[in-house]
Amino acid sequence: MGKRFKAVVFLLALLPACAHAADLGVSLAPLDRGFHLLYNLDFSGAHKVFATYEQSHPQDPLGPTSDAAGLLFSEFHRLGVLESQFYEDDKKFDNRPKLSPDPQVRARFNDAVEKAMQLAQAGLAKDSKDKNALFAMTLCNGLQADYAALIEKRNLASLRFTKESAKWADKTLAADPGYYDAHIAGGISKYLVGSMAAPLRWLVRLGGVSGDKQEGIKELKLVADHGHYLAPFADILLAIAYVRDHDKQSARQLLSRLHEEFPANPLFSQEMARLDTAH
Repeated sequence: MGKRFKAVVFLLALLPACAHAADLGVSLAPLDRGFHLLYNLDFSGAHKVFATYEQSHPQDPLGPTSDAAGLLFSEFHRLGVLESQFYEDDKKFDNRPKLSPDPQVRARFNDAVEKAMQLAQAGLAKDSKDKNALFAMTLCNGLQADYAALIEKRNLASLRFTKESAKWADKTLAADPGYYDAHIAGGISKYLVGSMAAPLRWLVRLGGVSGDKQEGIKELKLVADHGHYLAPFADILLAIAYVRDHDKQSARQLLSRLHEEFPANPLFSQEMARLDTAH
C-alpha cells in the first residue's frame, strides 16, 4: 500500500478507549465506569471493573471485549501511539519508529478477543439478533484491525479486519437501528478508503471495501451525537479528521470538550496546545 493509506490508517486507533459517561457519579453502569477509568488512563482500575463484570456476567461477550480493549489501549499509551494520531504530515506518520509490543500483553489480548468471540458466537447460535453478541463481533474485529495497523504495521491485514468489522456492524444495525455505536465501523471504513488516492481506492473496492470520505464523516457524527460507548471515540476521530483537513477550530472545540470530560488524560490538552502554536 502507498503512503496515503499508511497515513490515514491511524483512524483505526483509539477504538478500545471509548465509552460515553453522561453522569460521572457512582450511578454509572459497570462497563461505563470501567471505560471511563480507561479513558482517563487508569488501566489498573478499569481492568478490575471489567474482571468483576465478567465474573457477574459470564455469558456476556462485552466483558472480555472490554478487557481486550483495555489491554490494547494501555499498549497504545505505553508505545506513544496516541500522540501520533494527530499528525498532519503524512511523511512524519509514515516514518514513525518501529514499535516493540509487549508479548505478554499481546497474548492476553489474543485470549480476551478469542473468549469474547466464542461467547458472541454462542449467543448468536441461540439468537441471531443478539445485539451484544453482534456488537462484540464488531468491536473484536475493530480491535484486531487496530493492533495490525498501529502496532504491527500490517496494513492489508488491518483492512481485512476493518471489512469484517463493518460487516458485523451492518448486522448489528439491522437487528437494532438505534444501536448507534455500530456506525463507528462504517464511519472508519468509509473515511479510510475515501481518503486513499484513486488507484488504491479502486484496488480495495475490488476486494469489496468501498469508501466515501464525507459519508464516513456523517456516520462518525451519528456516533458522536447518539452513541453510547463510542461517542467520545467518534469525537476523537472527527477531531483528527478536522486536523488533517486543516479545520483546526473545529478540532479544538472537540478536544476541549473531551478534556473537560476526561481531565486525567493529558492527550487532549497537549493537542490543543499544539494546535494553538501551529502555524
